[in-house]
Amino acid sequence: MGLRMLELHIAGAGGAARKKGARRFLVLWEQPSTGSLSPSSLCSGKRAGSRLACCCGNAGCSYCCGCCPKIRQSRSTRFMYALYFILVVIICCIMMSNTVANGMREHIPFFEDICKGIKAGDTCEKLVGYSAVYRVCFGMACFFFIFCLLTLKINNSKSCRAYIHNGFWFFKLLLLGAMCSGAFFIPDQETFLNAWRYVGAIGGFLFIGIQLLLLVEFAHKWNKNWTAGTASNKLWYASLSLVTLIMYSIATGGLILMAVFYTQKDGCVENKILLGVNGGLCLLISVVAISPCVQNRQPHSGLLQSGLISCYVTYLTFSALSSKPVEVVLDQRGKNVTICVPDFGQDLYRDKNLVAGLGTTLLCACILYSCLTSTTRSSSDALQGRYAAPDLEVARCCFCFGSGGEDTEEQQNVKEGPRVIYDEKRSTVYSYAYFHFVFFLASLYVMMTVTNWFNYESANIETFFSGSWSIFWVKMASCWICVLLYLGTLVAPLCRPSPHFSV
Repeated sequence: MGLRMLELHIAGAGGAARKKGARRFLVLWEQPSTGSLSPSSLCSGKRAGSRLACCCGNAGCSYCCGCCPKIRQSRSTRFMYALYFILVVIICCIMMSNTVANGMREHIPFFEDICKGIKAGDTCEKLVGYSAVYRVCFGMACFFFIFCLLTLKINNSKSCRAYIHNGFWFFKLLLLGAMCSGAFFIPDQETFLNAWRYVGAIGGFLFIGIQLLLLVEFAHKWNKNWTAGTASNKLWYASLSLVTLIMYSIATGGLILMAVFYTQKDGCVENKILLGVNGGLCLLISVVAISPCVQNRQPHSGLLQSGLISCYVTYLTFSALSSKPVEVVLDQRGKNVTICVPDFGQDLYRDKNLVAGLGTTLLCACILYSCLTSTTRSSSDALQGRYAAPDLEVARCCFCFGSGGEDTEEQQNVKEGPRVIYDEKRSTVYSYAYFHFVFFLASLYVMMTVTNWFNYESANIETFFSGSWSIFWVKMASCWICVLLYLGTLVAPLCRPSPHFSV
């Protein structure tokens, strides 16, 4: 038996992968002197070293799995944090499910003995319900808040704090699990839950506010970008007109359909009032957007923005009416009948497990999409009132994805390069601290949403999507706040003509 030295080239920890040569690790490989090193052994060693560098070092997460595609470092980092976020959200939904709790009680042997052994109550009641979700979300919120403070004022990816942000995924998973588990040992649980509920409500409303601000910013950016193209190509006028017509058709058709299915000739007064108010608000913002006084200060203001906001108001109105608890009255024969809801949707709600599964999936997808789209550099700049100069706008159909001329050198040589494309050599692509702050608010929003906001004591995931007054009023308030924010961007320049309000 002899010793043979094997050099494993691993694109591993730190900035070594950013240089031309990867860091070399010398490994002593014991095998017979007459034997030879097989390619399979070499590949196996590379895979093991890459996974070690990913989990326990600051290498990109694409090294963890050989089947992962080549991906930018900035995107892979956000993907991993989103994966941790989804994992905790799924755990919260399981904790709020009576079906899962009953199934565990029936199929797990010695269930009660296990619960008593871990001091979770006779039937593990401390691990289910709204109080358990509050504790788990407290741990996740603390996790993202700590990283928000840790990554403040990071402008490049070569600092020590940036390495921590972009790697060490195994230790981060352990930290997240420890913080979520440690929340169950907080003393004076009653005081903690009461105080944390109000913190969650404030954070949840802030998360909604950020999404509404970004929607208004997106509407202005869309109109400005396409309007810039009319100077060189008149076809952009046709595109603006067509999209505006489609959006107003959707908004008008949606309000009409809701008036047909969510109102009746006798009764449903609340639905009629809400539909009338929200329809009037859509008309108001359209008139204000094209009024002469607004056009003089903001030439880019038009019906495209108001049409998009009207579509969103219509969607929130429909979502709020769908979340409203059903009204049951006695008919002439003395039978209970539901009113002010469409008849075709009642059969679907009878399968609570199906509704809970589809609703939970949609909830996770919407929250995750909101988090990832609101943590880009352009979104962060928009929230701070920084916009690109109109002269620099280049009209594109897919303007929200950035121009196509931003390919890096590594991206052009992707076939020959490493599994991770380091796209943050010069500066960070997005604000690390703002990214974690949005996920911190999203953690609070998930906590309040899954526990049915202020109807937490009777909340469970099976009945969550069948109707709640708390969710109804949260959605209606979001609808009106969105309109006020958009009106503010139109009226504010009239009161204070400053570039800060120019969008």
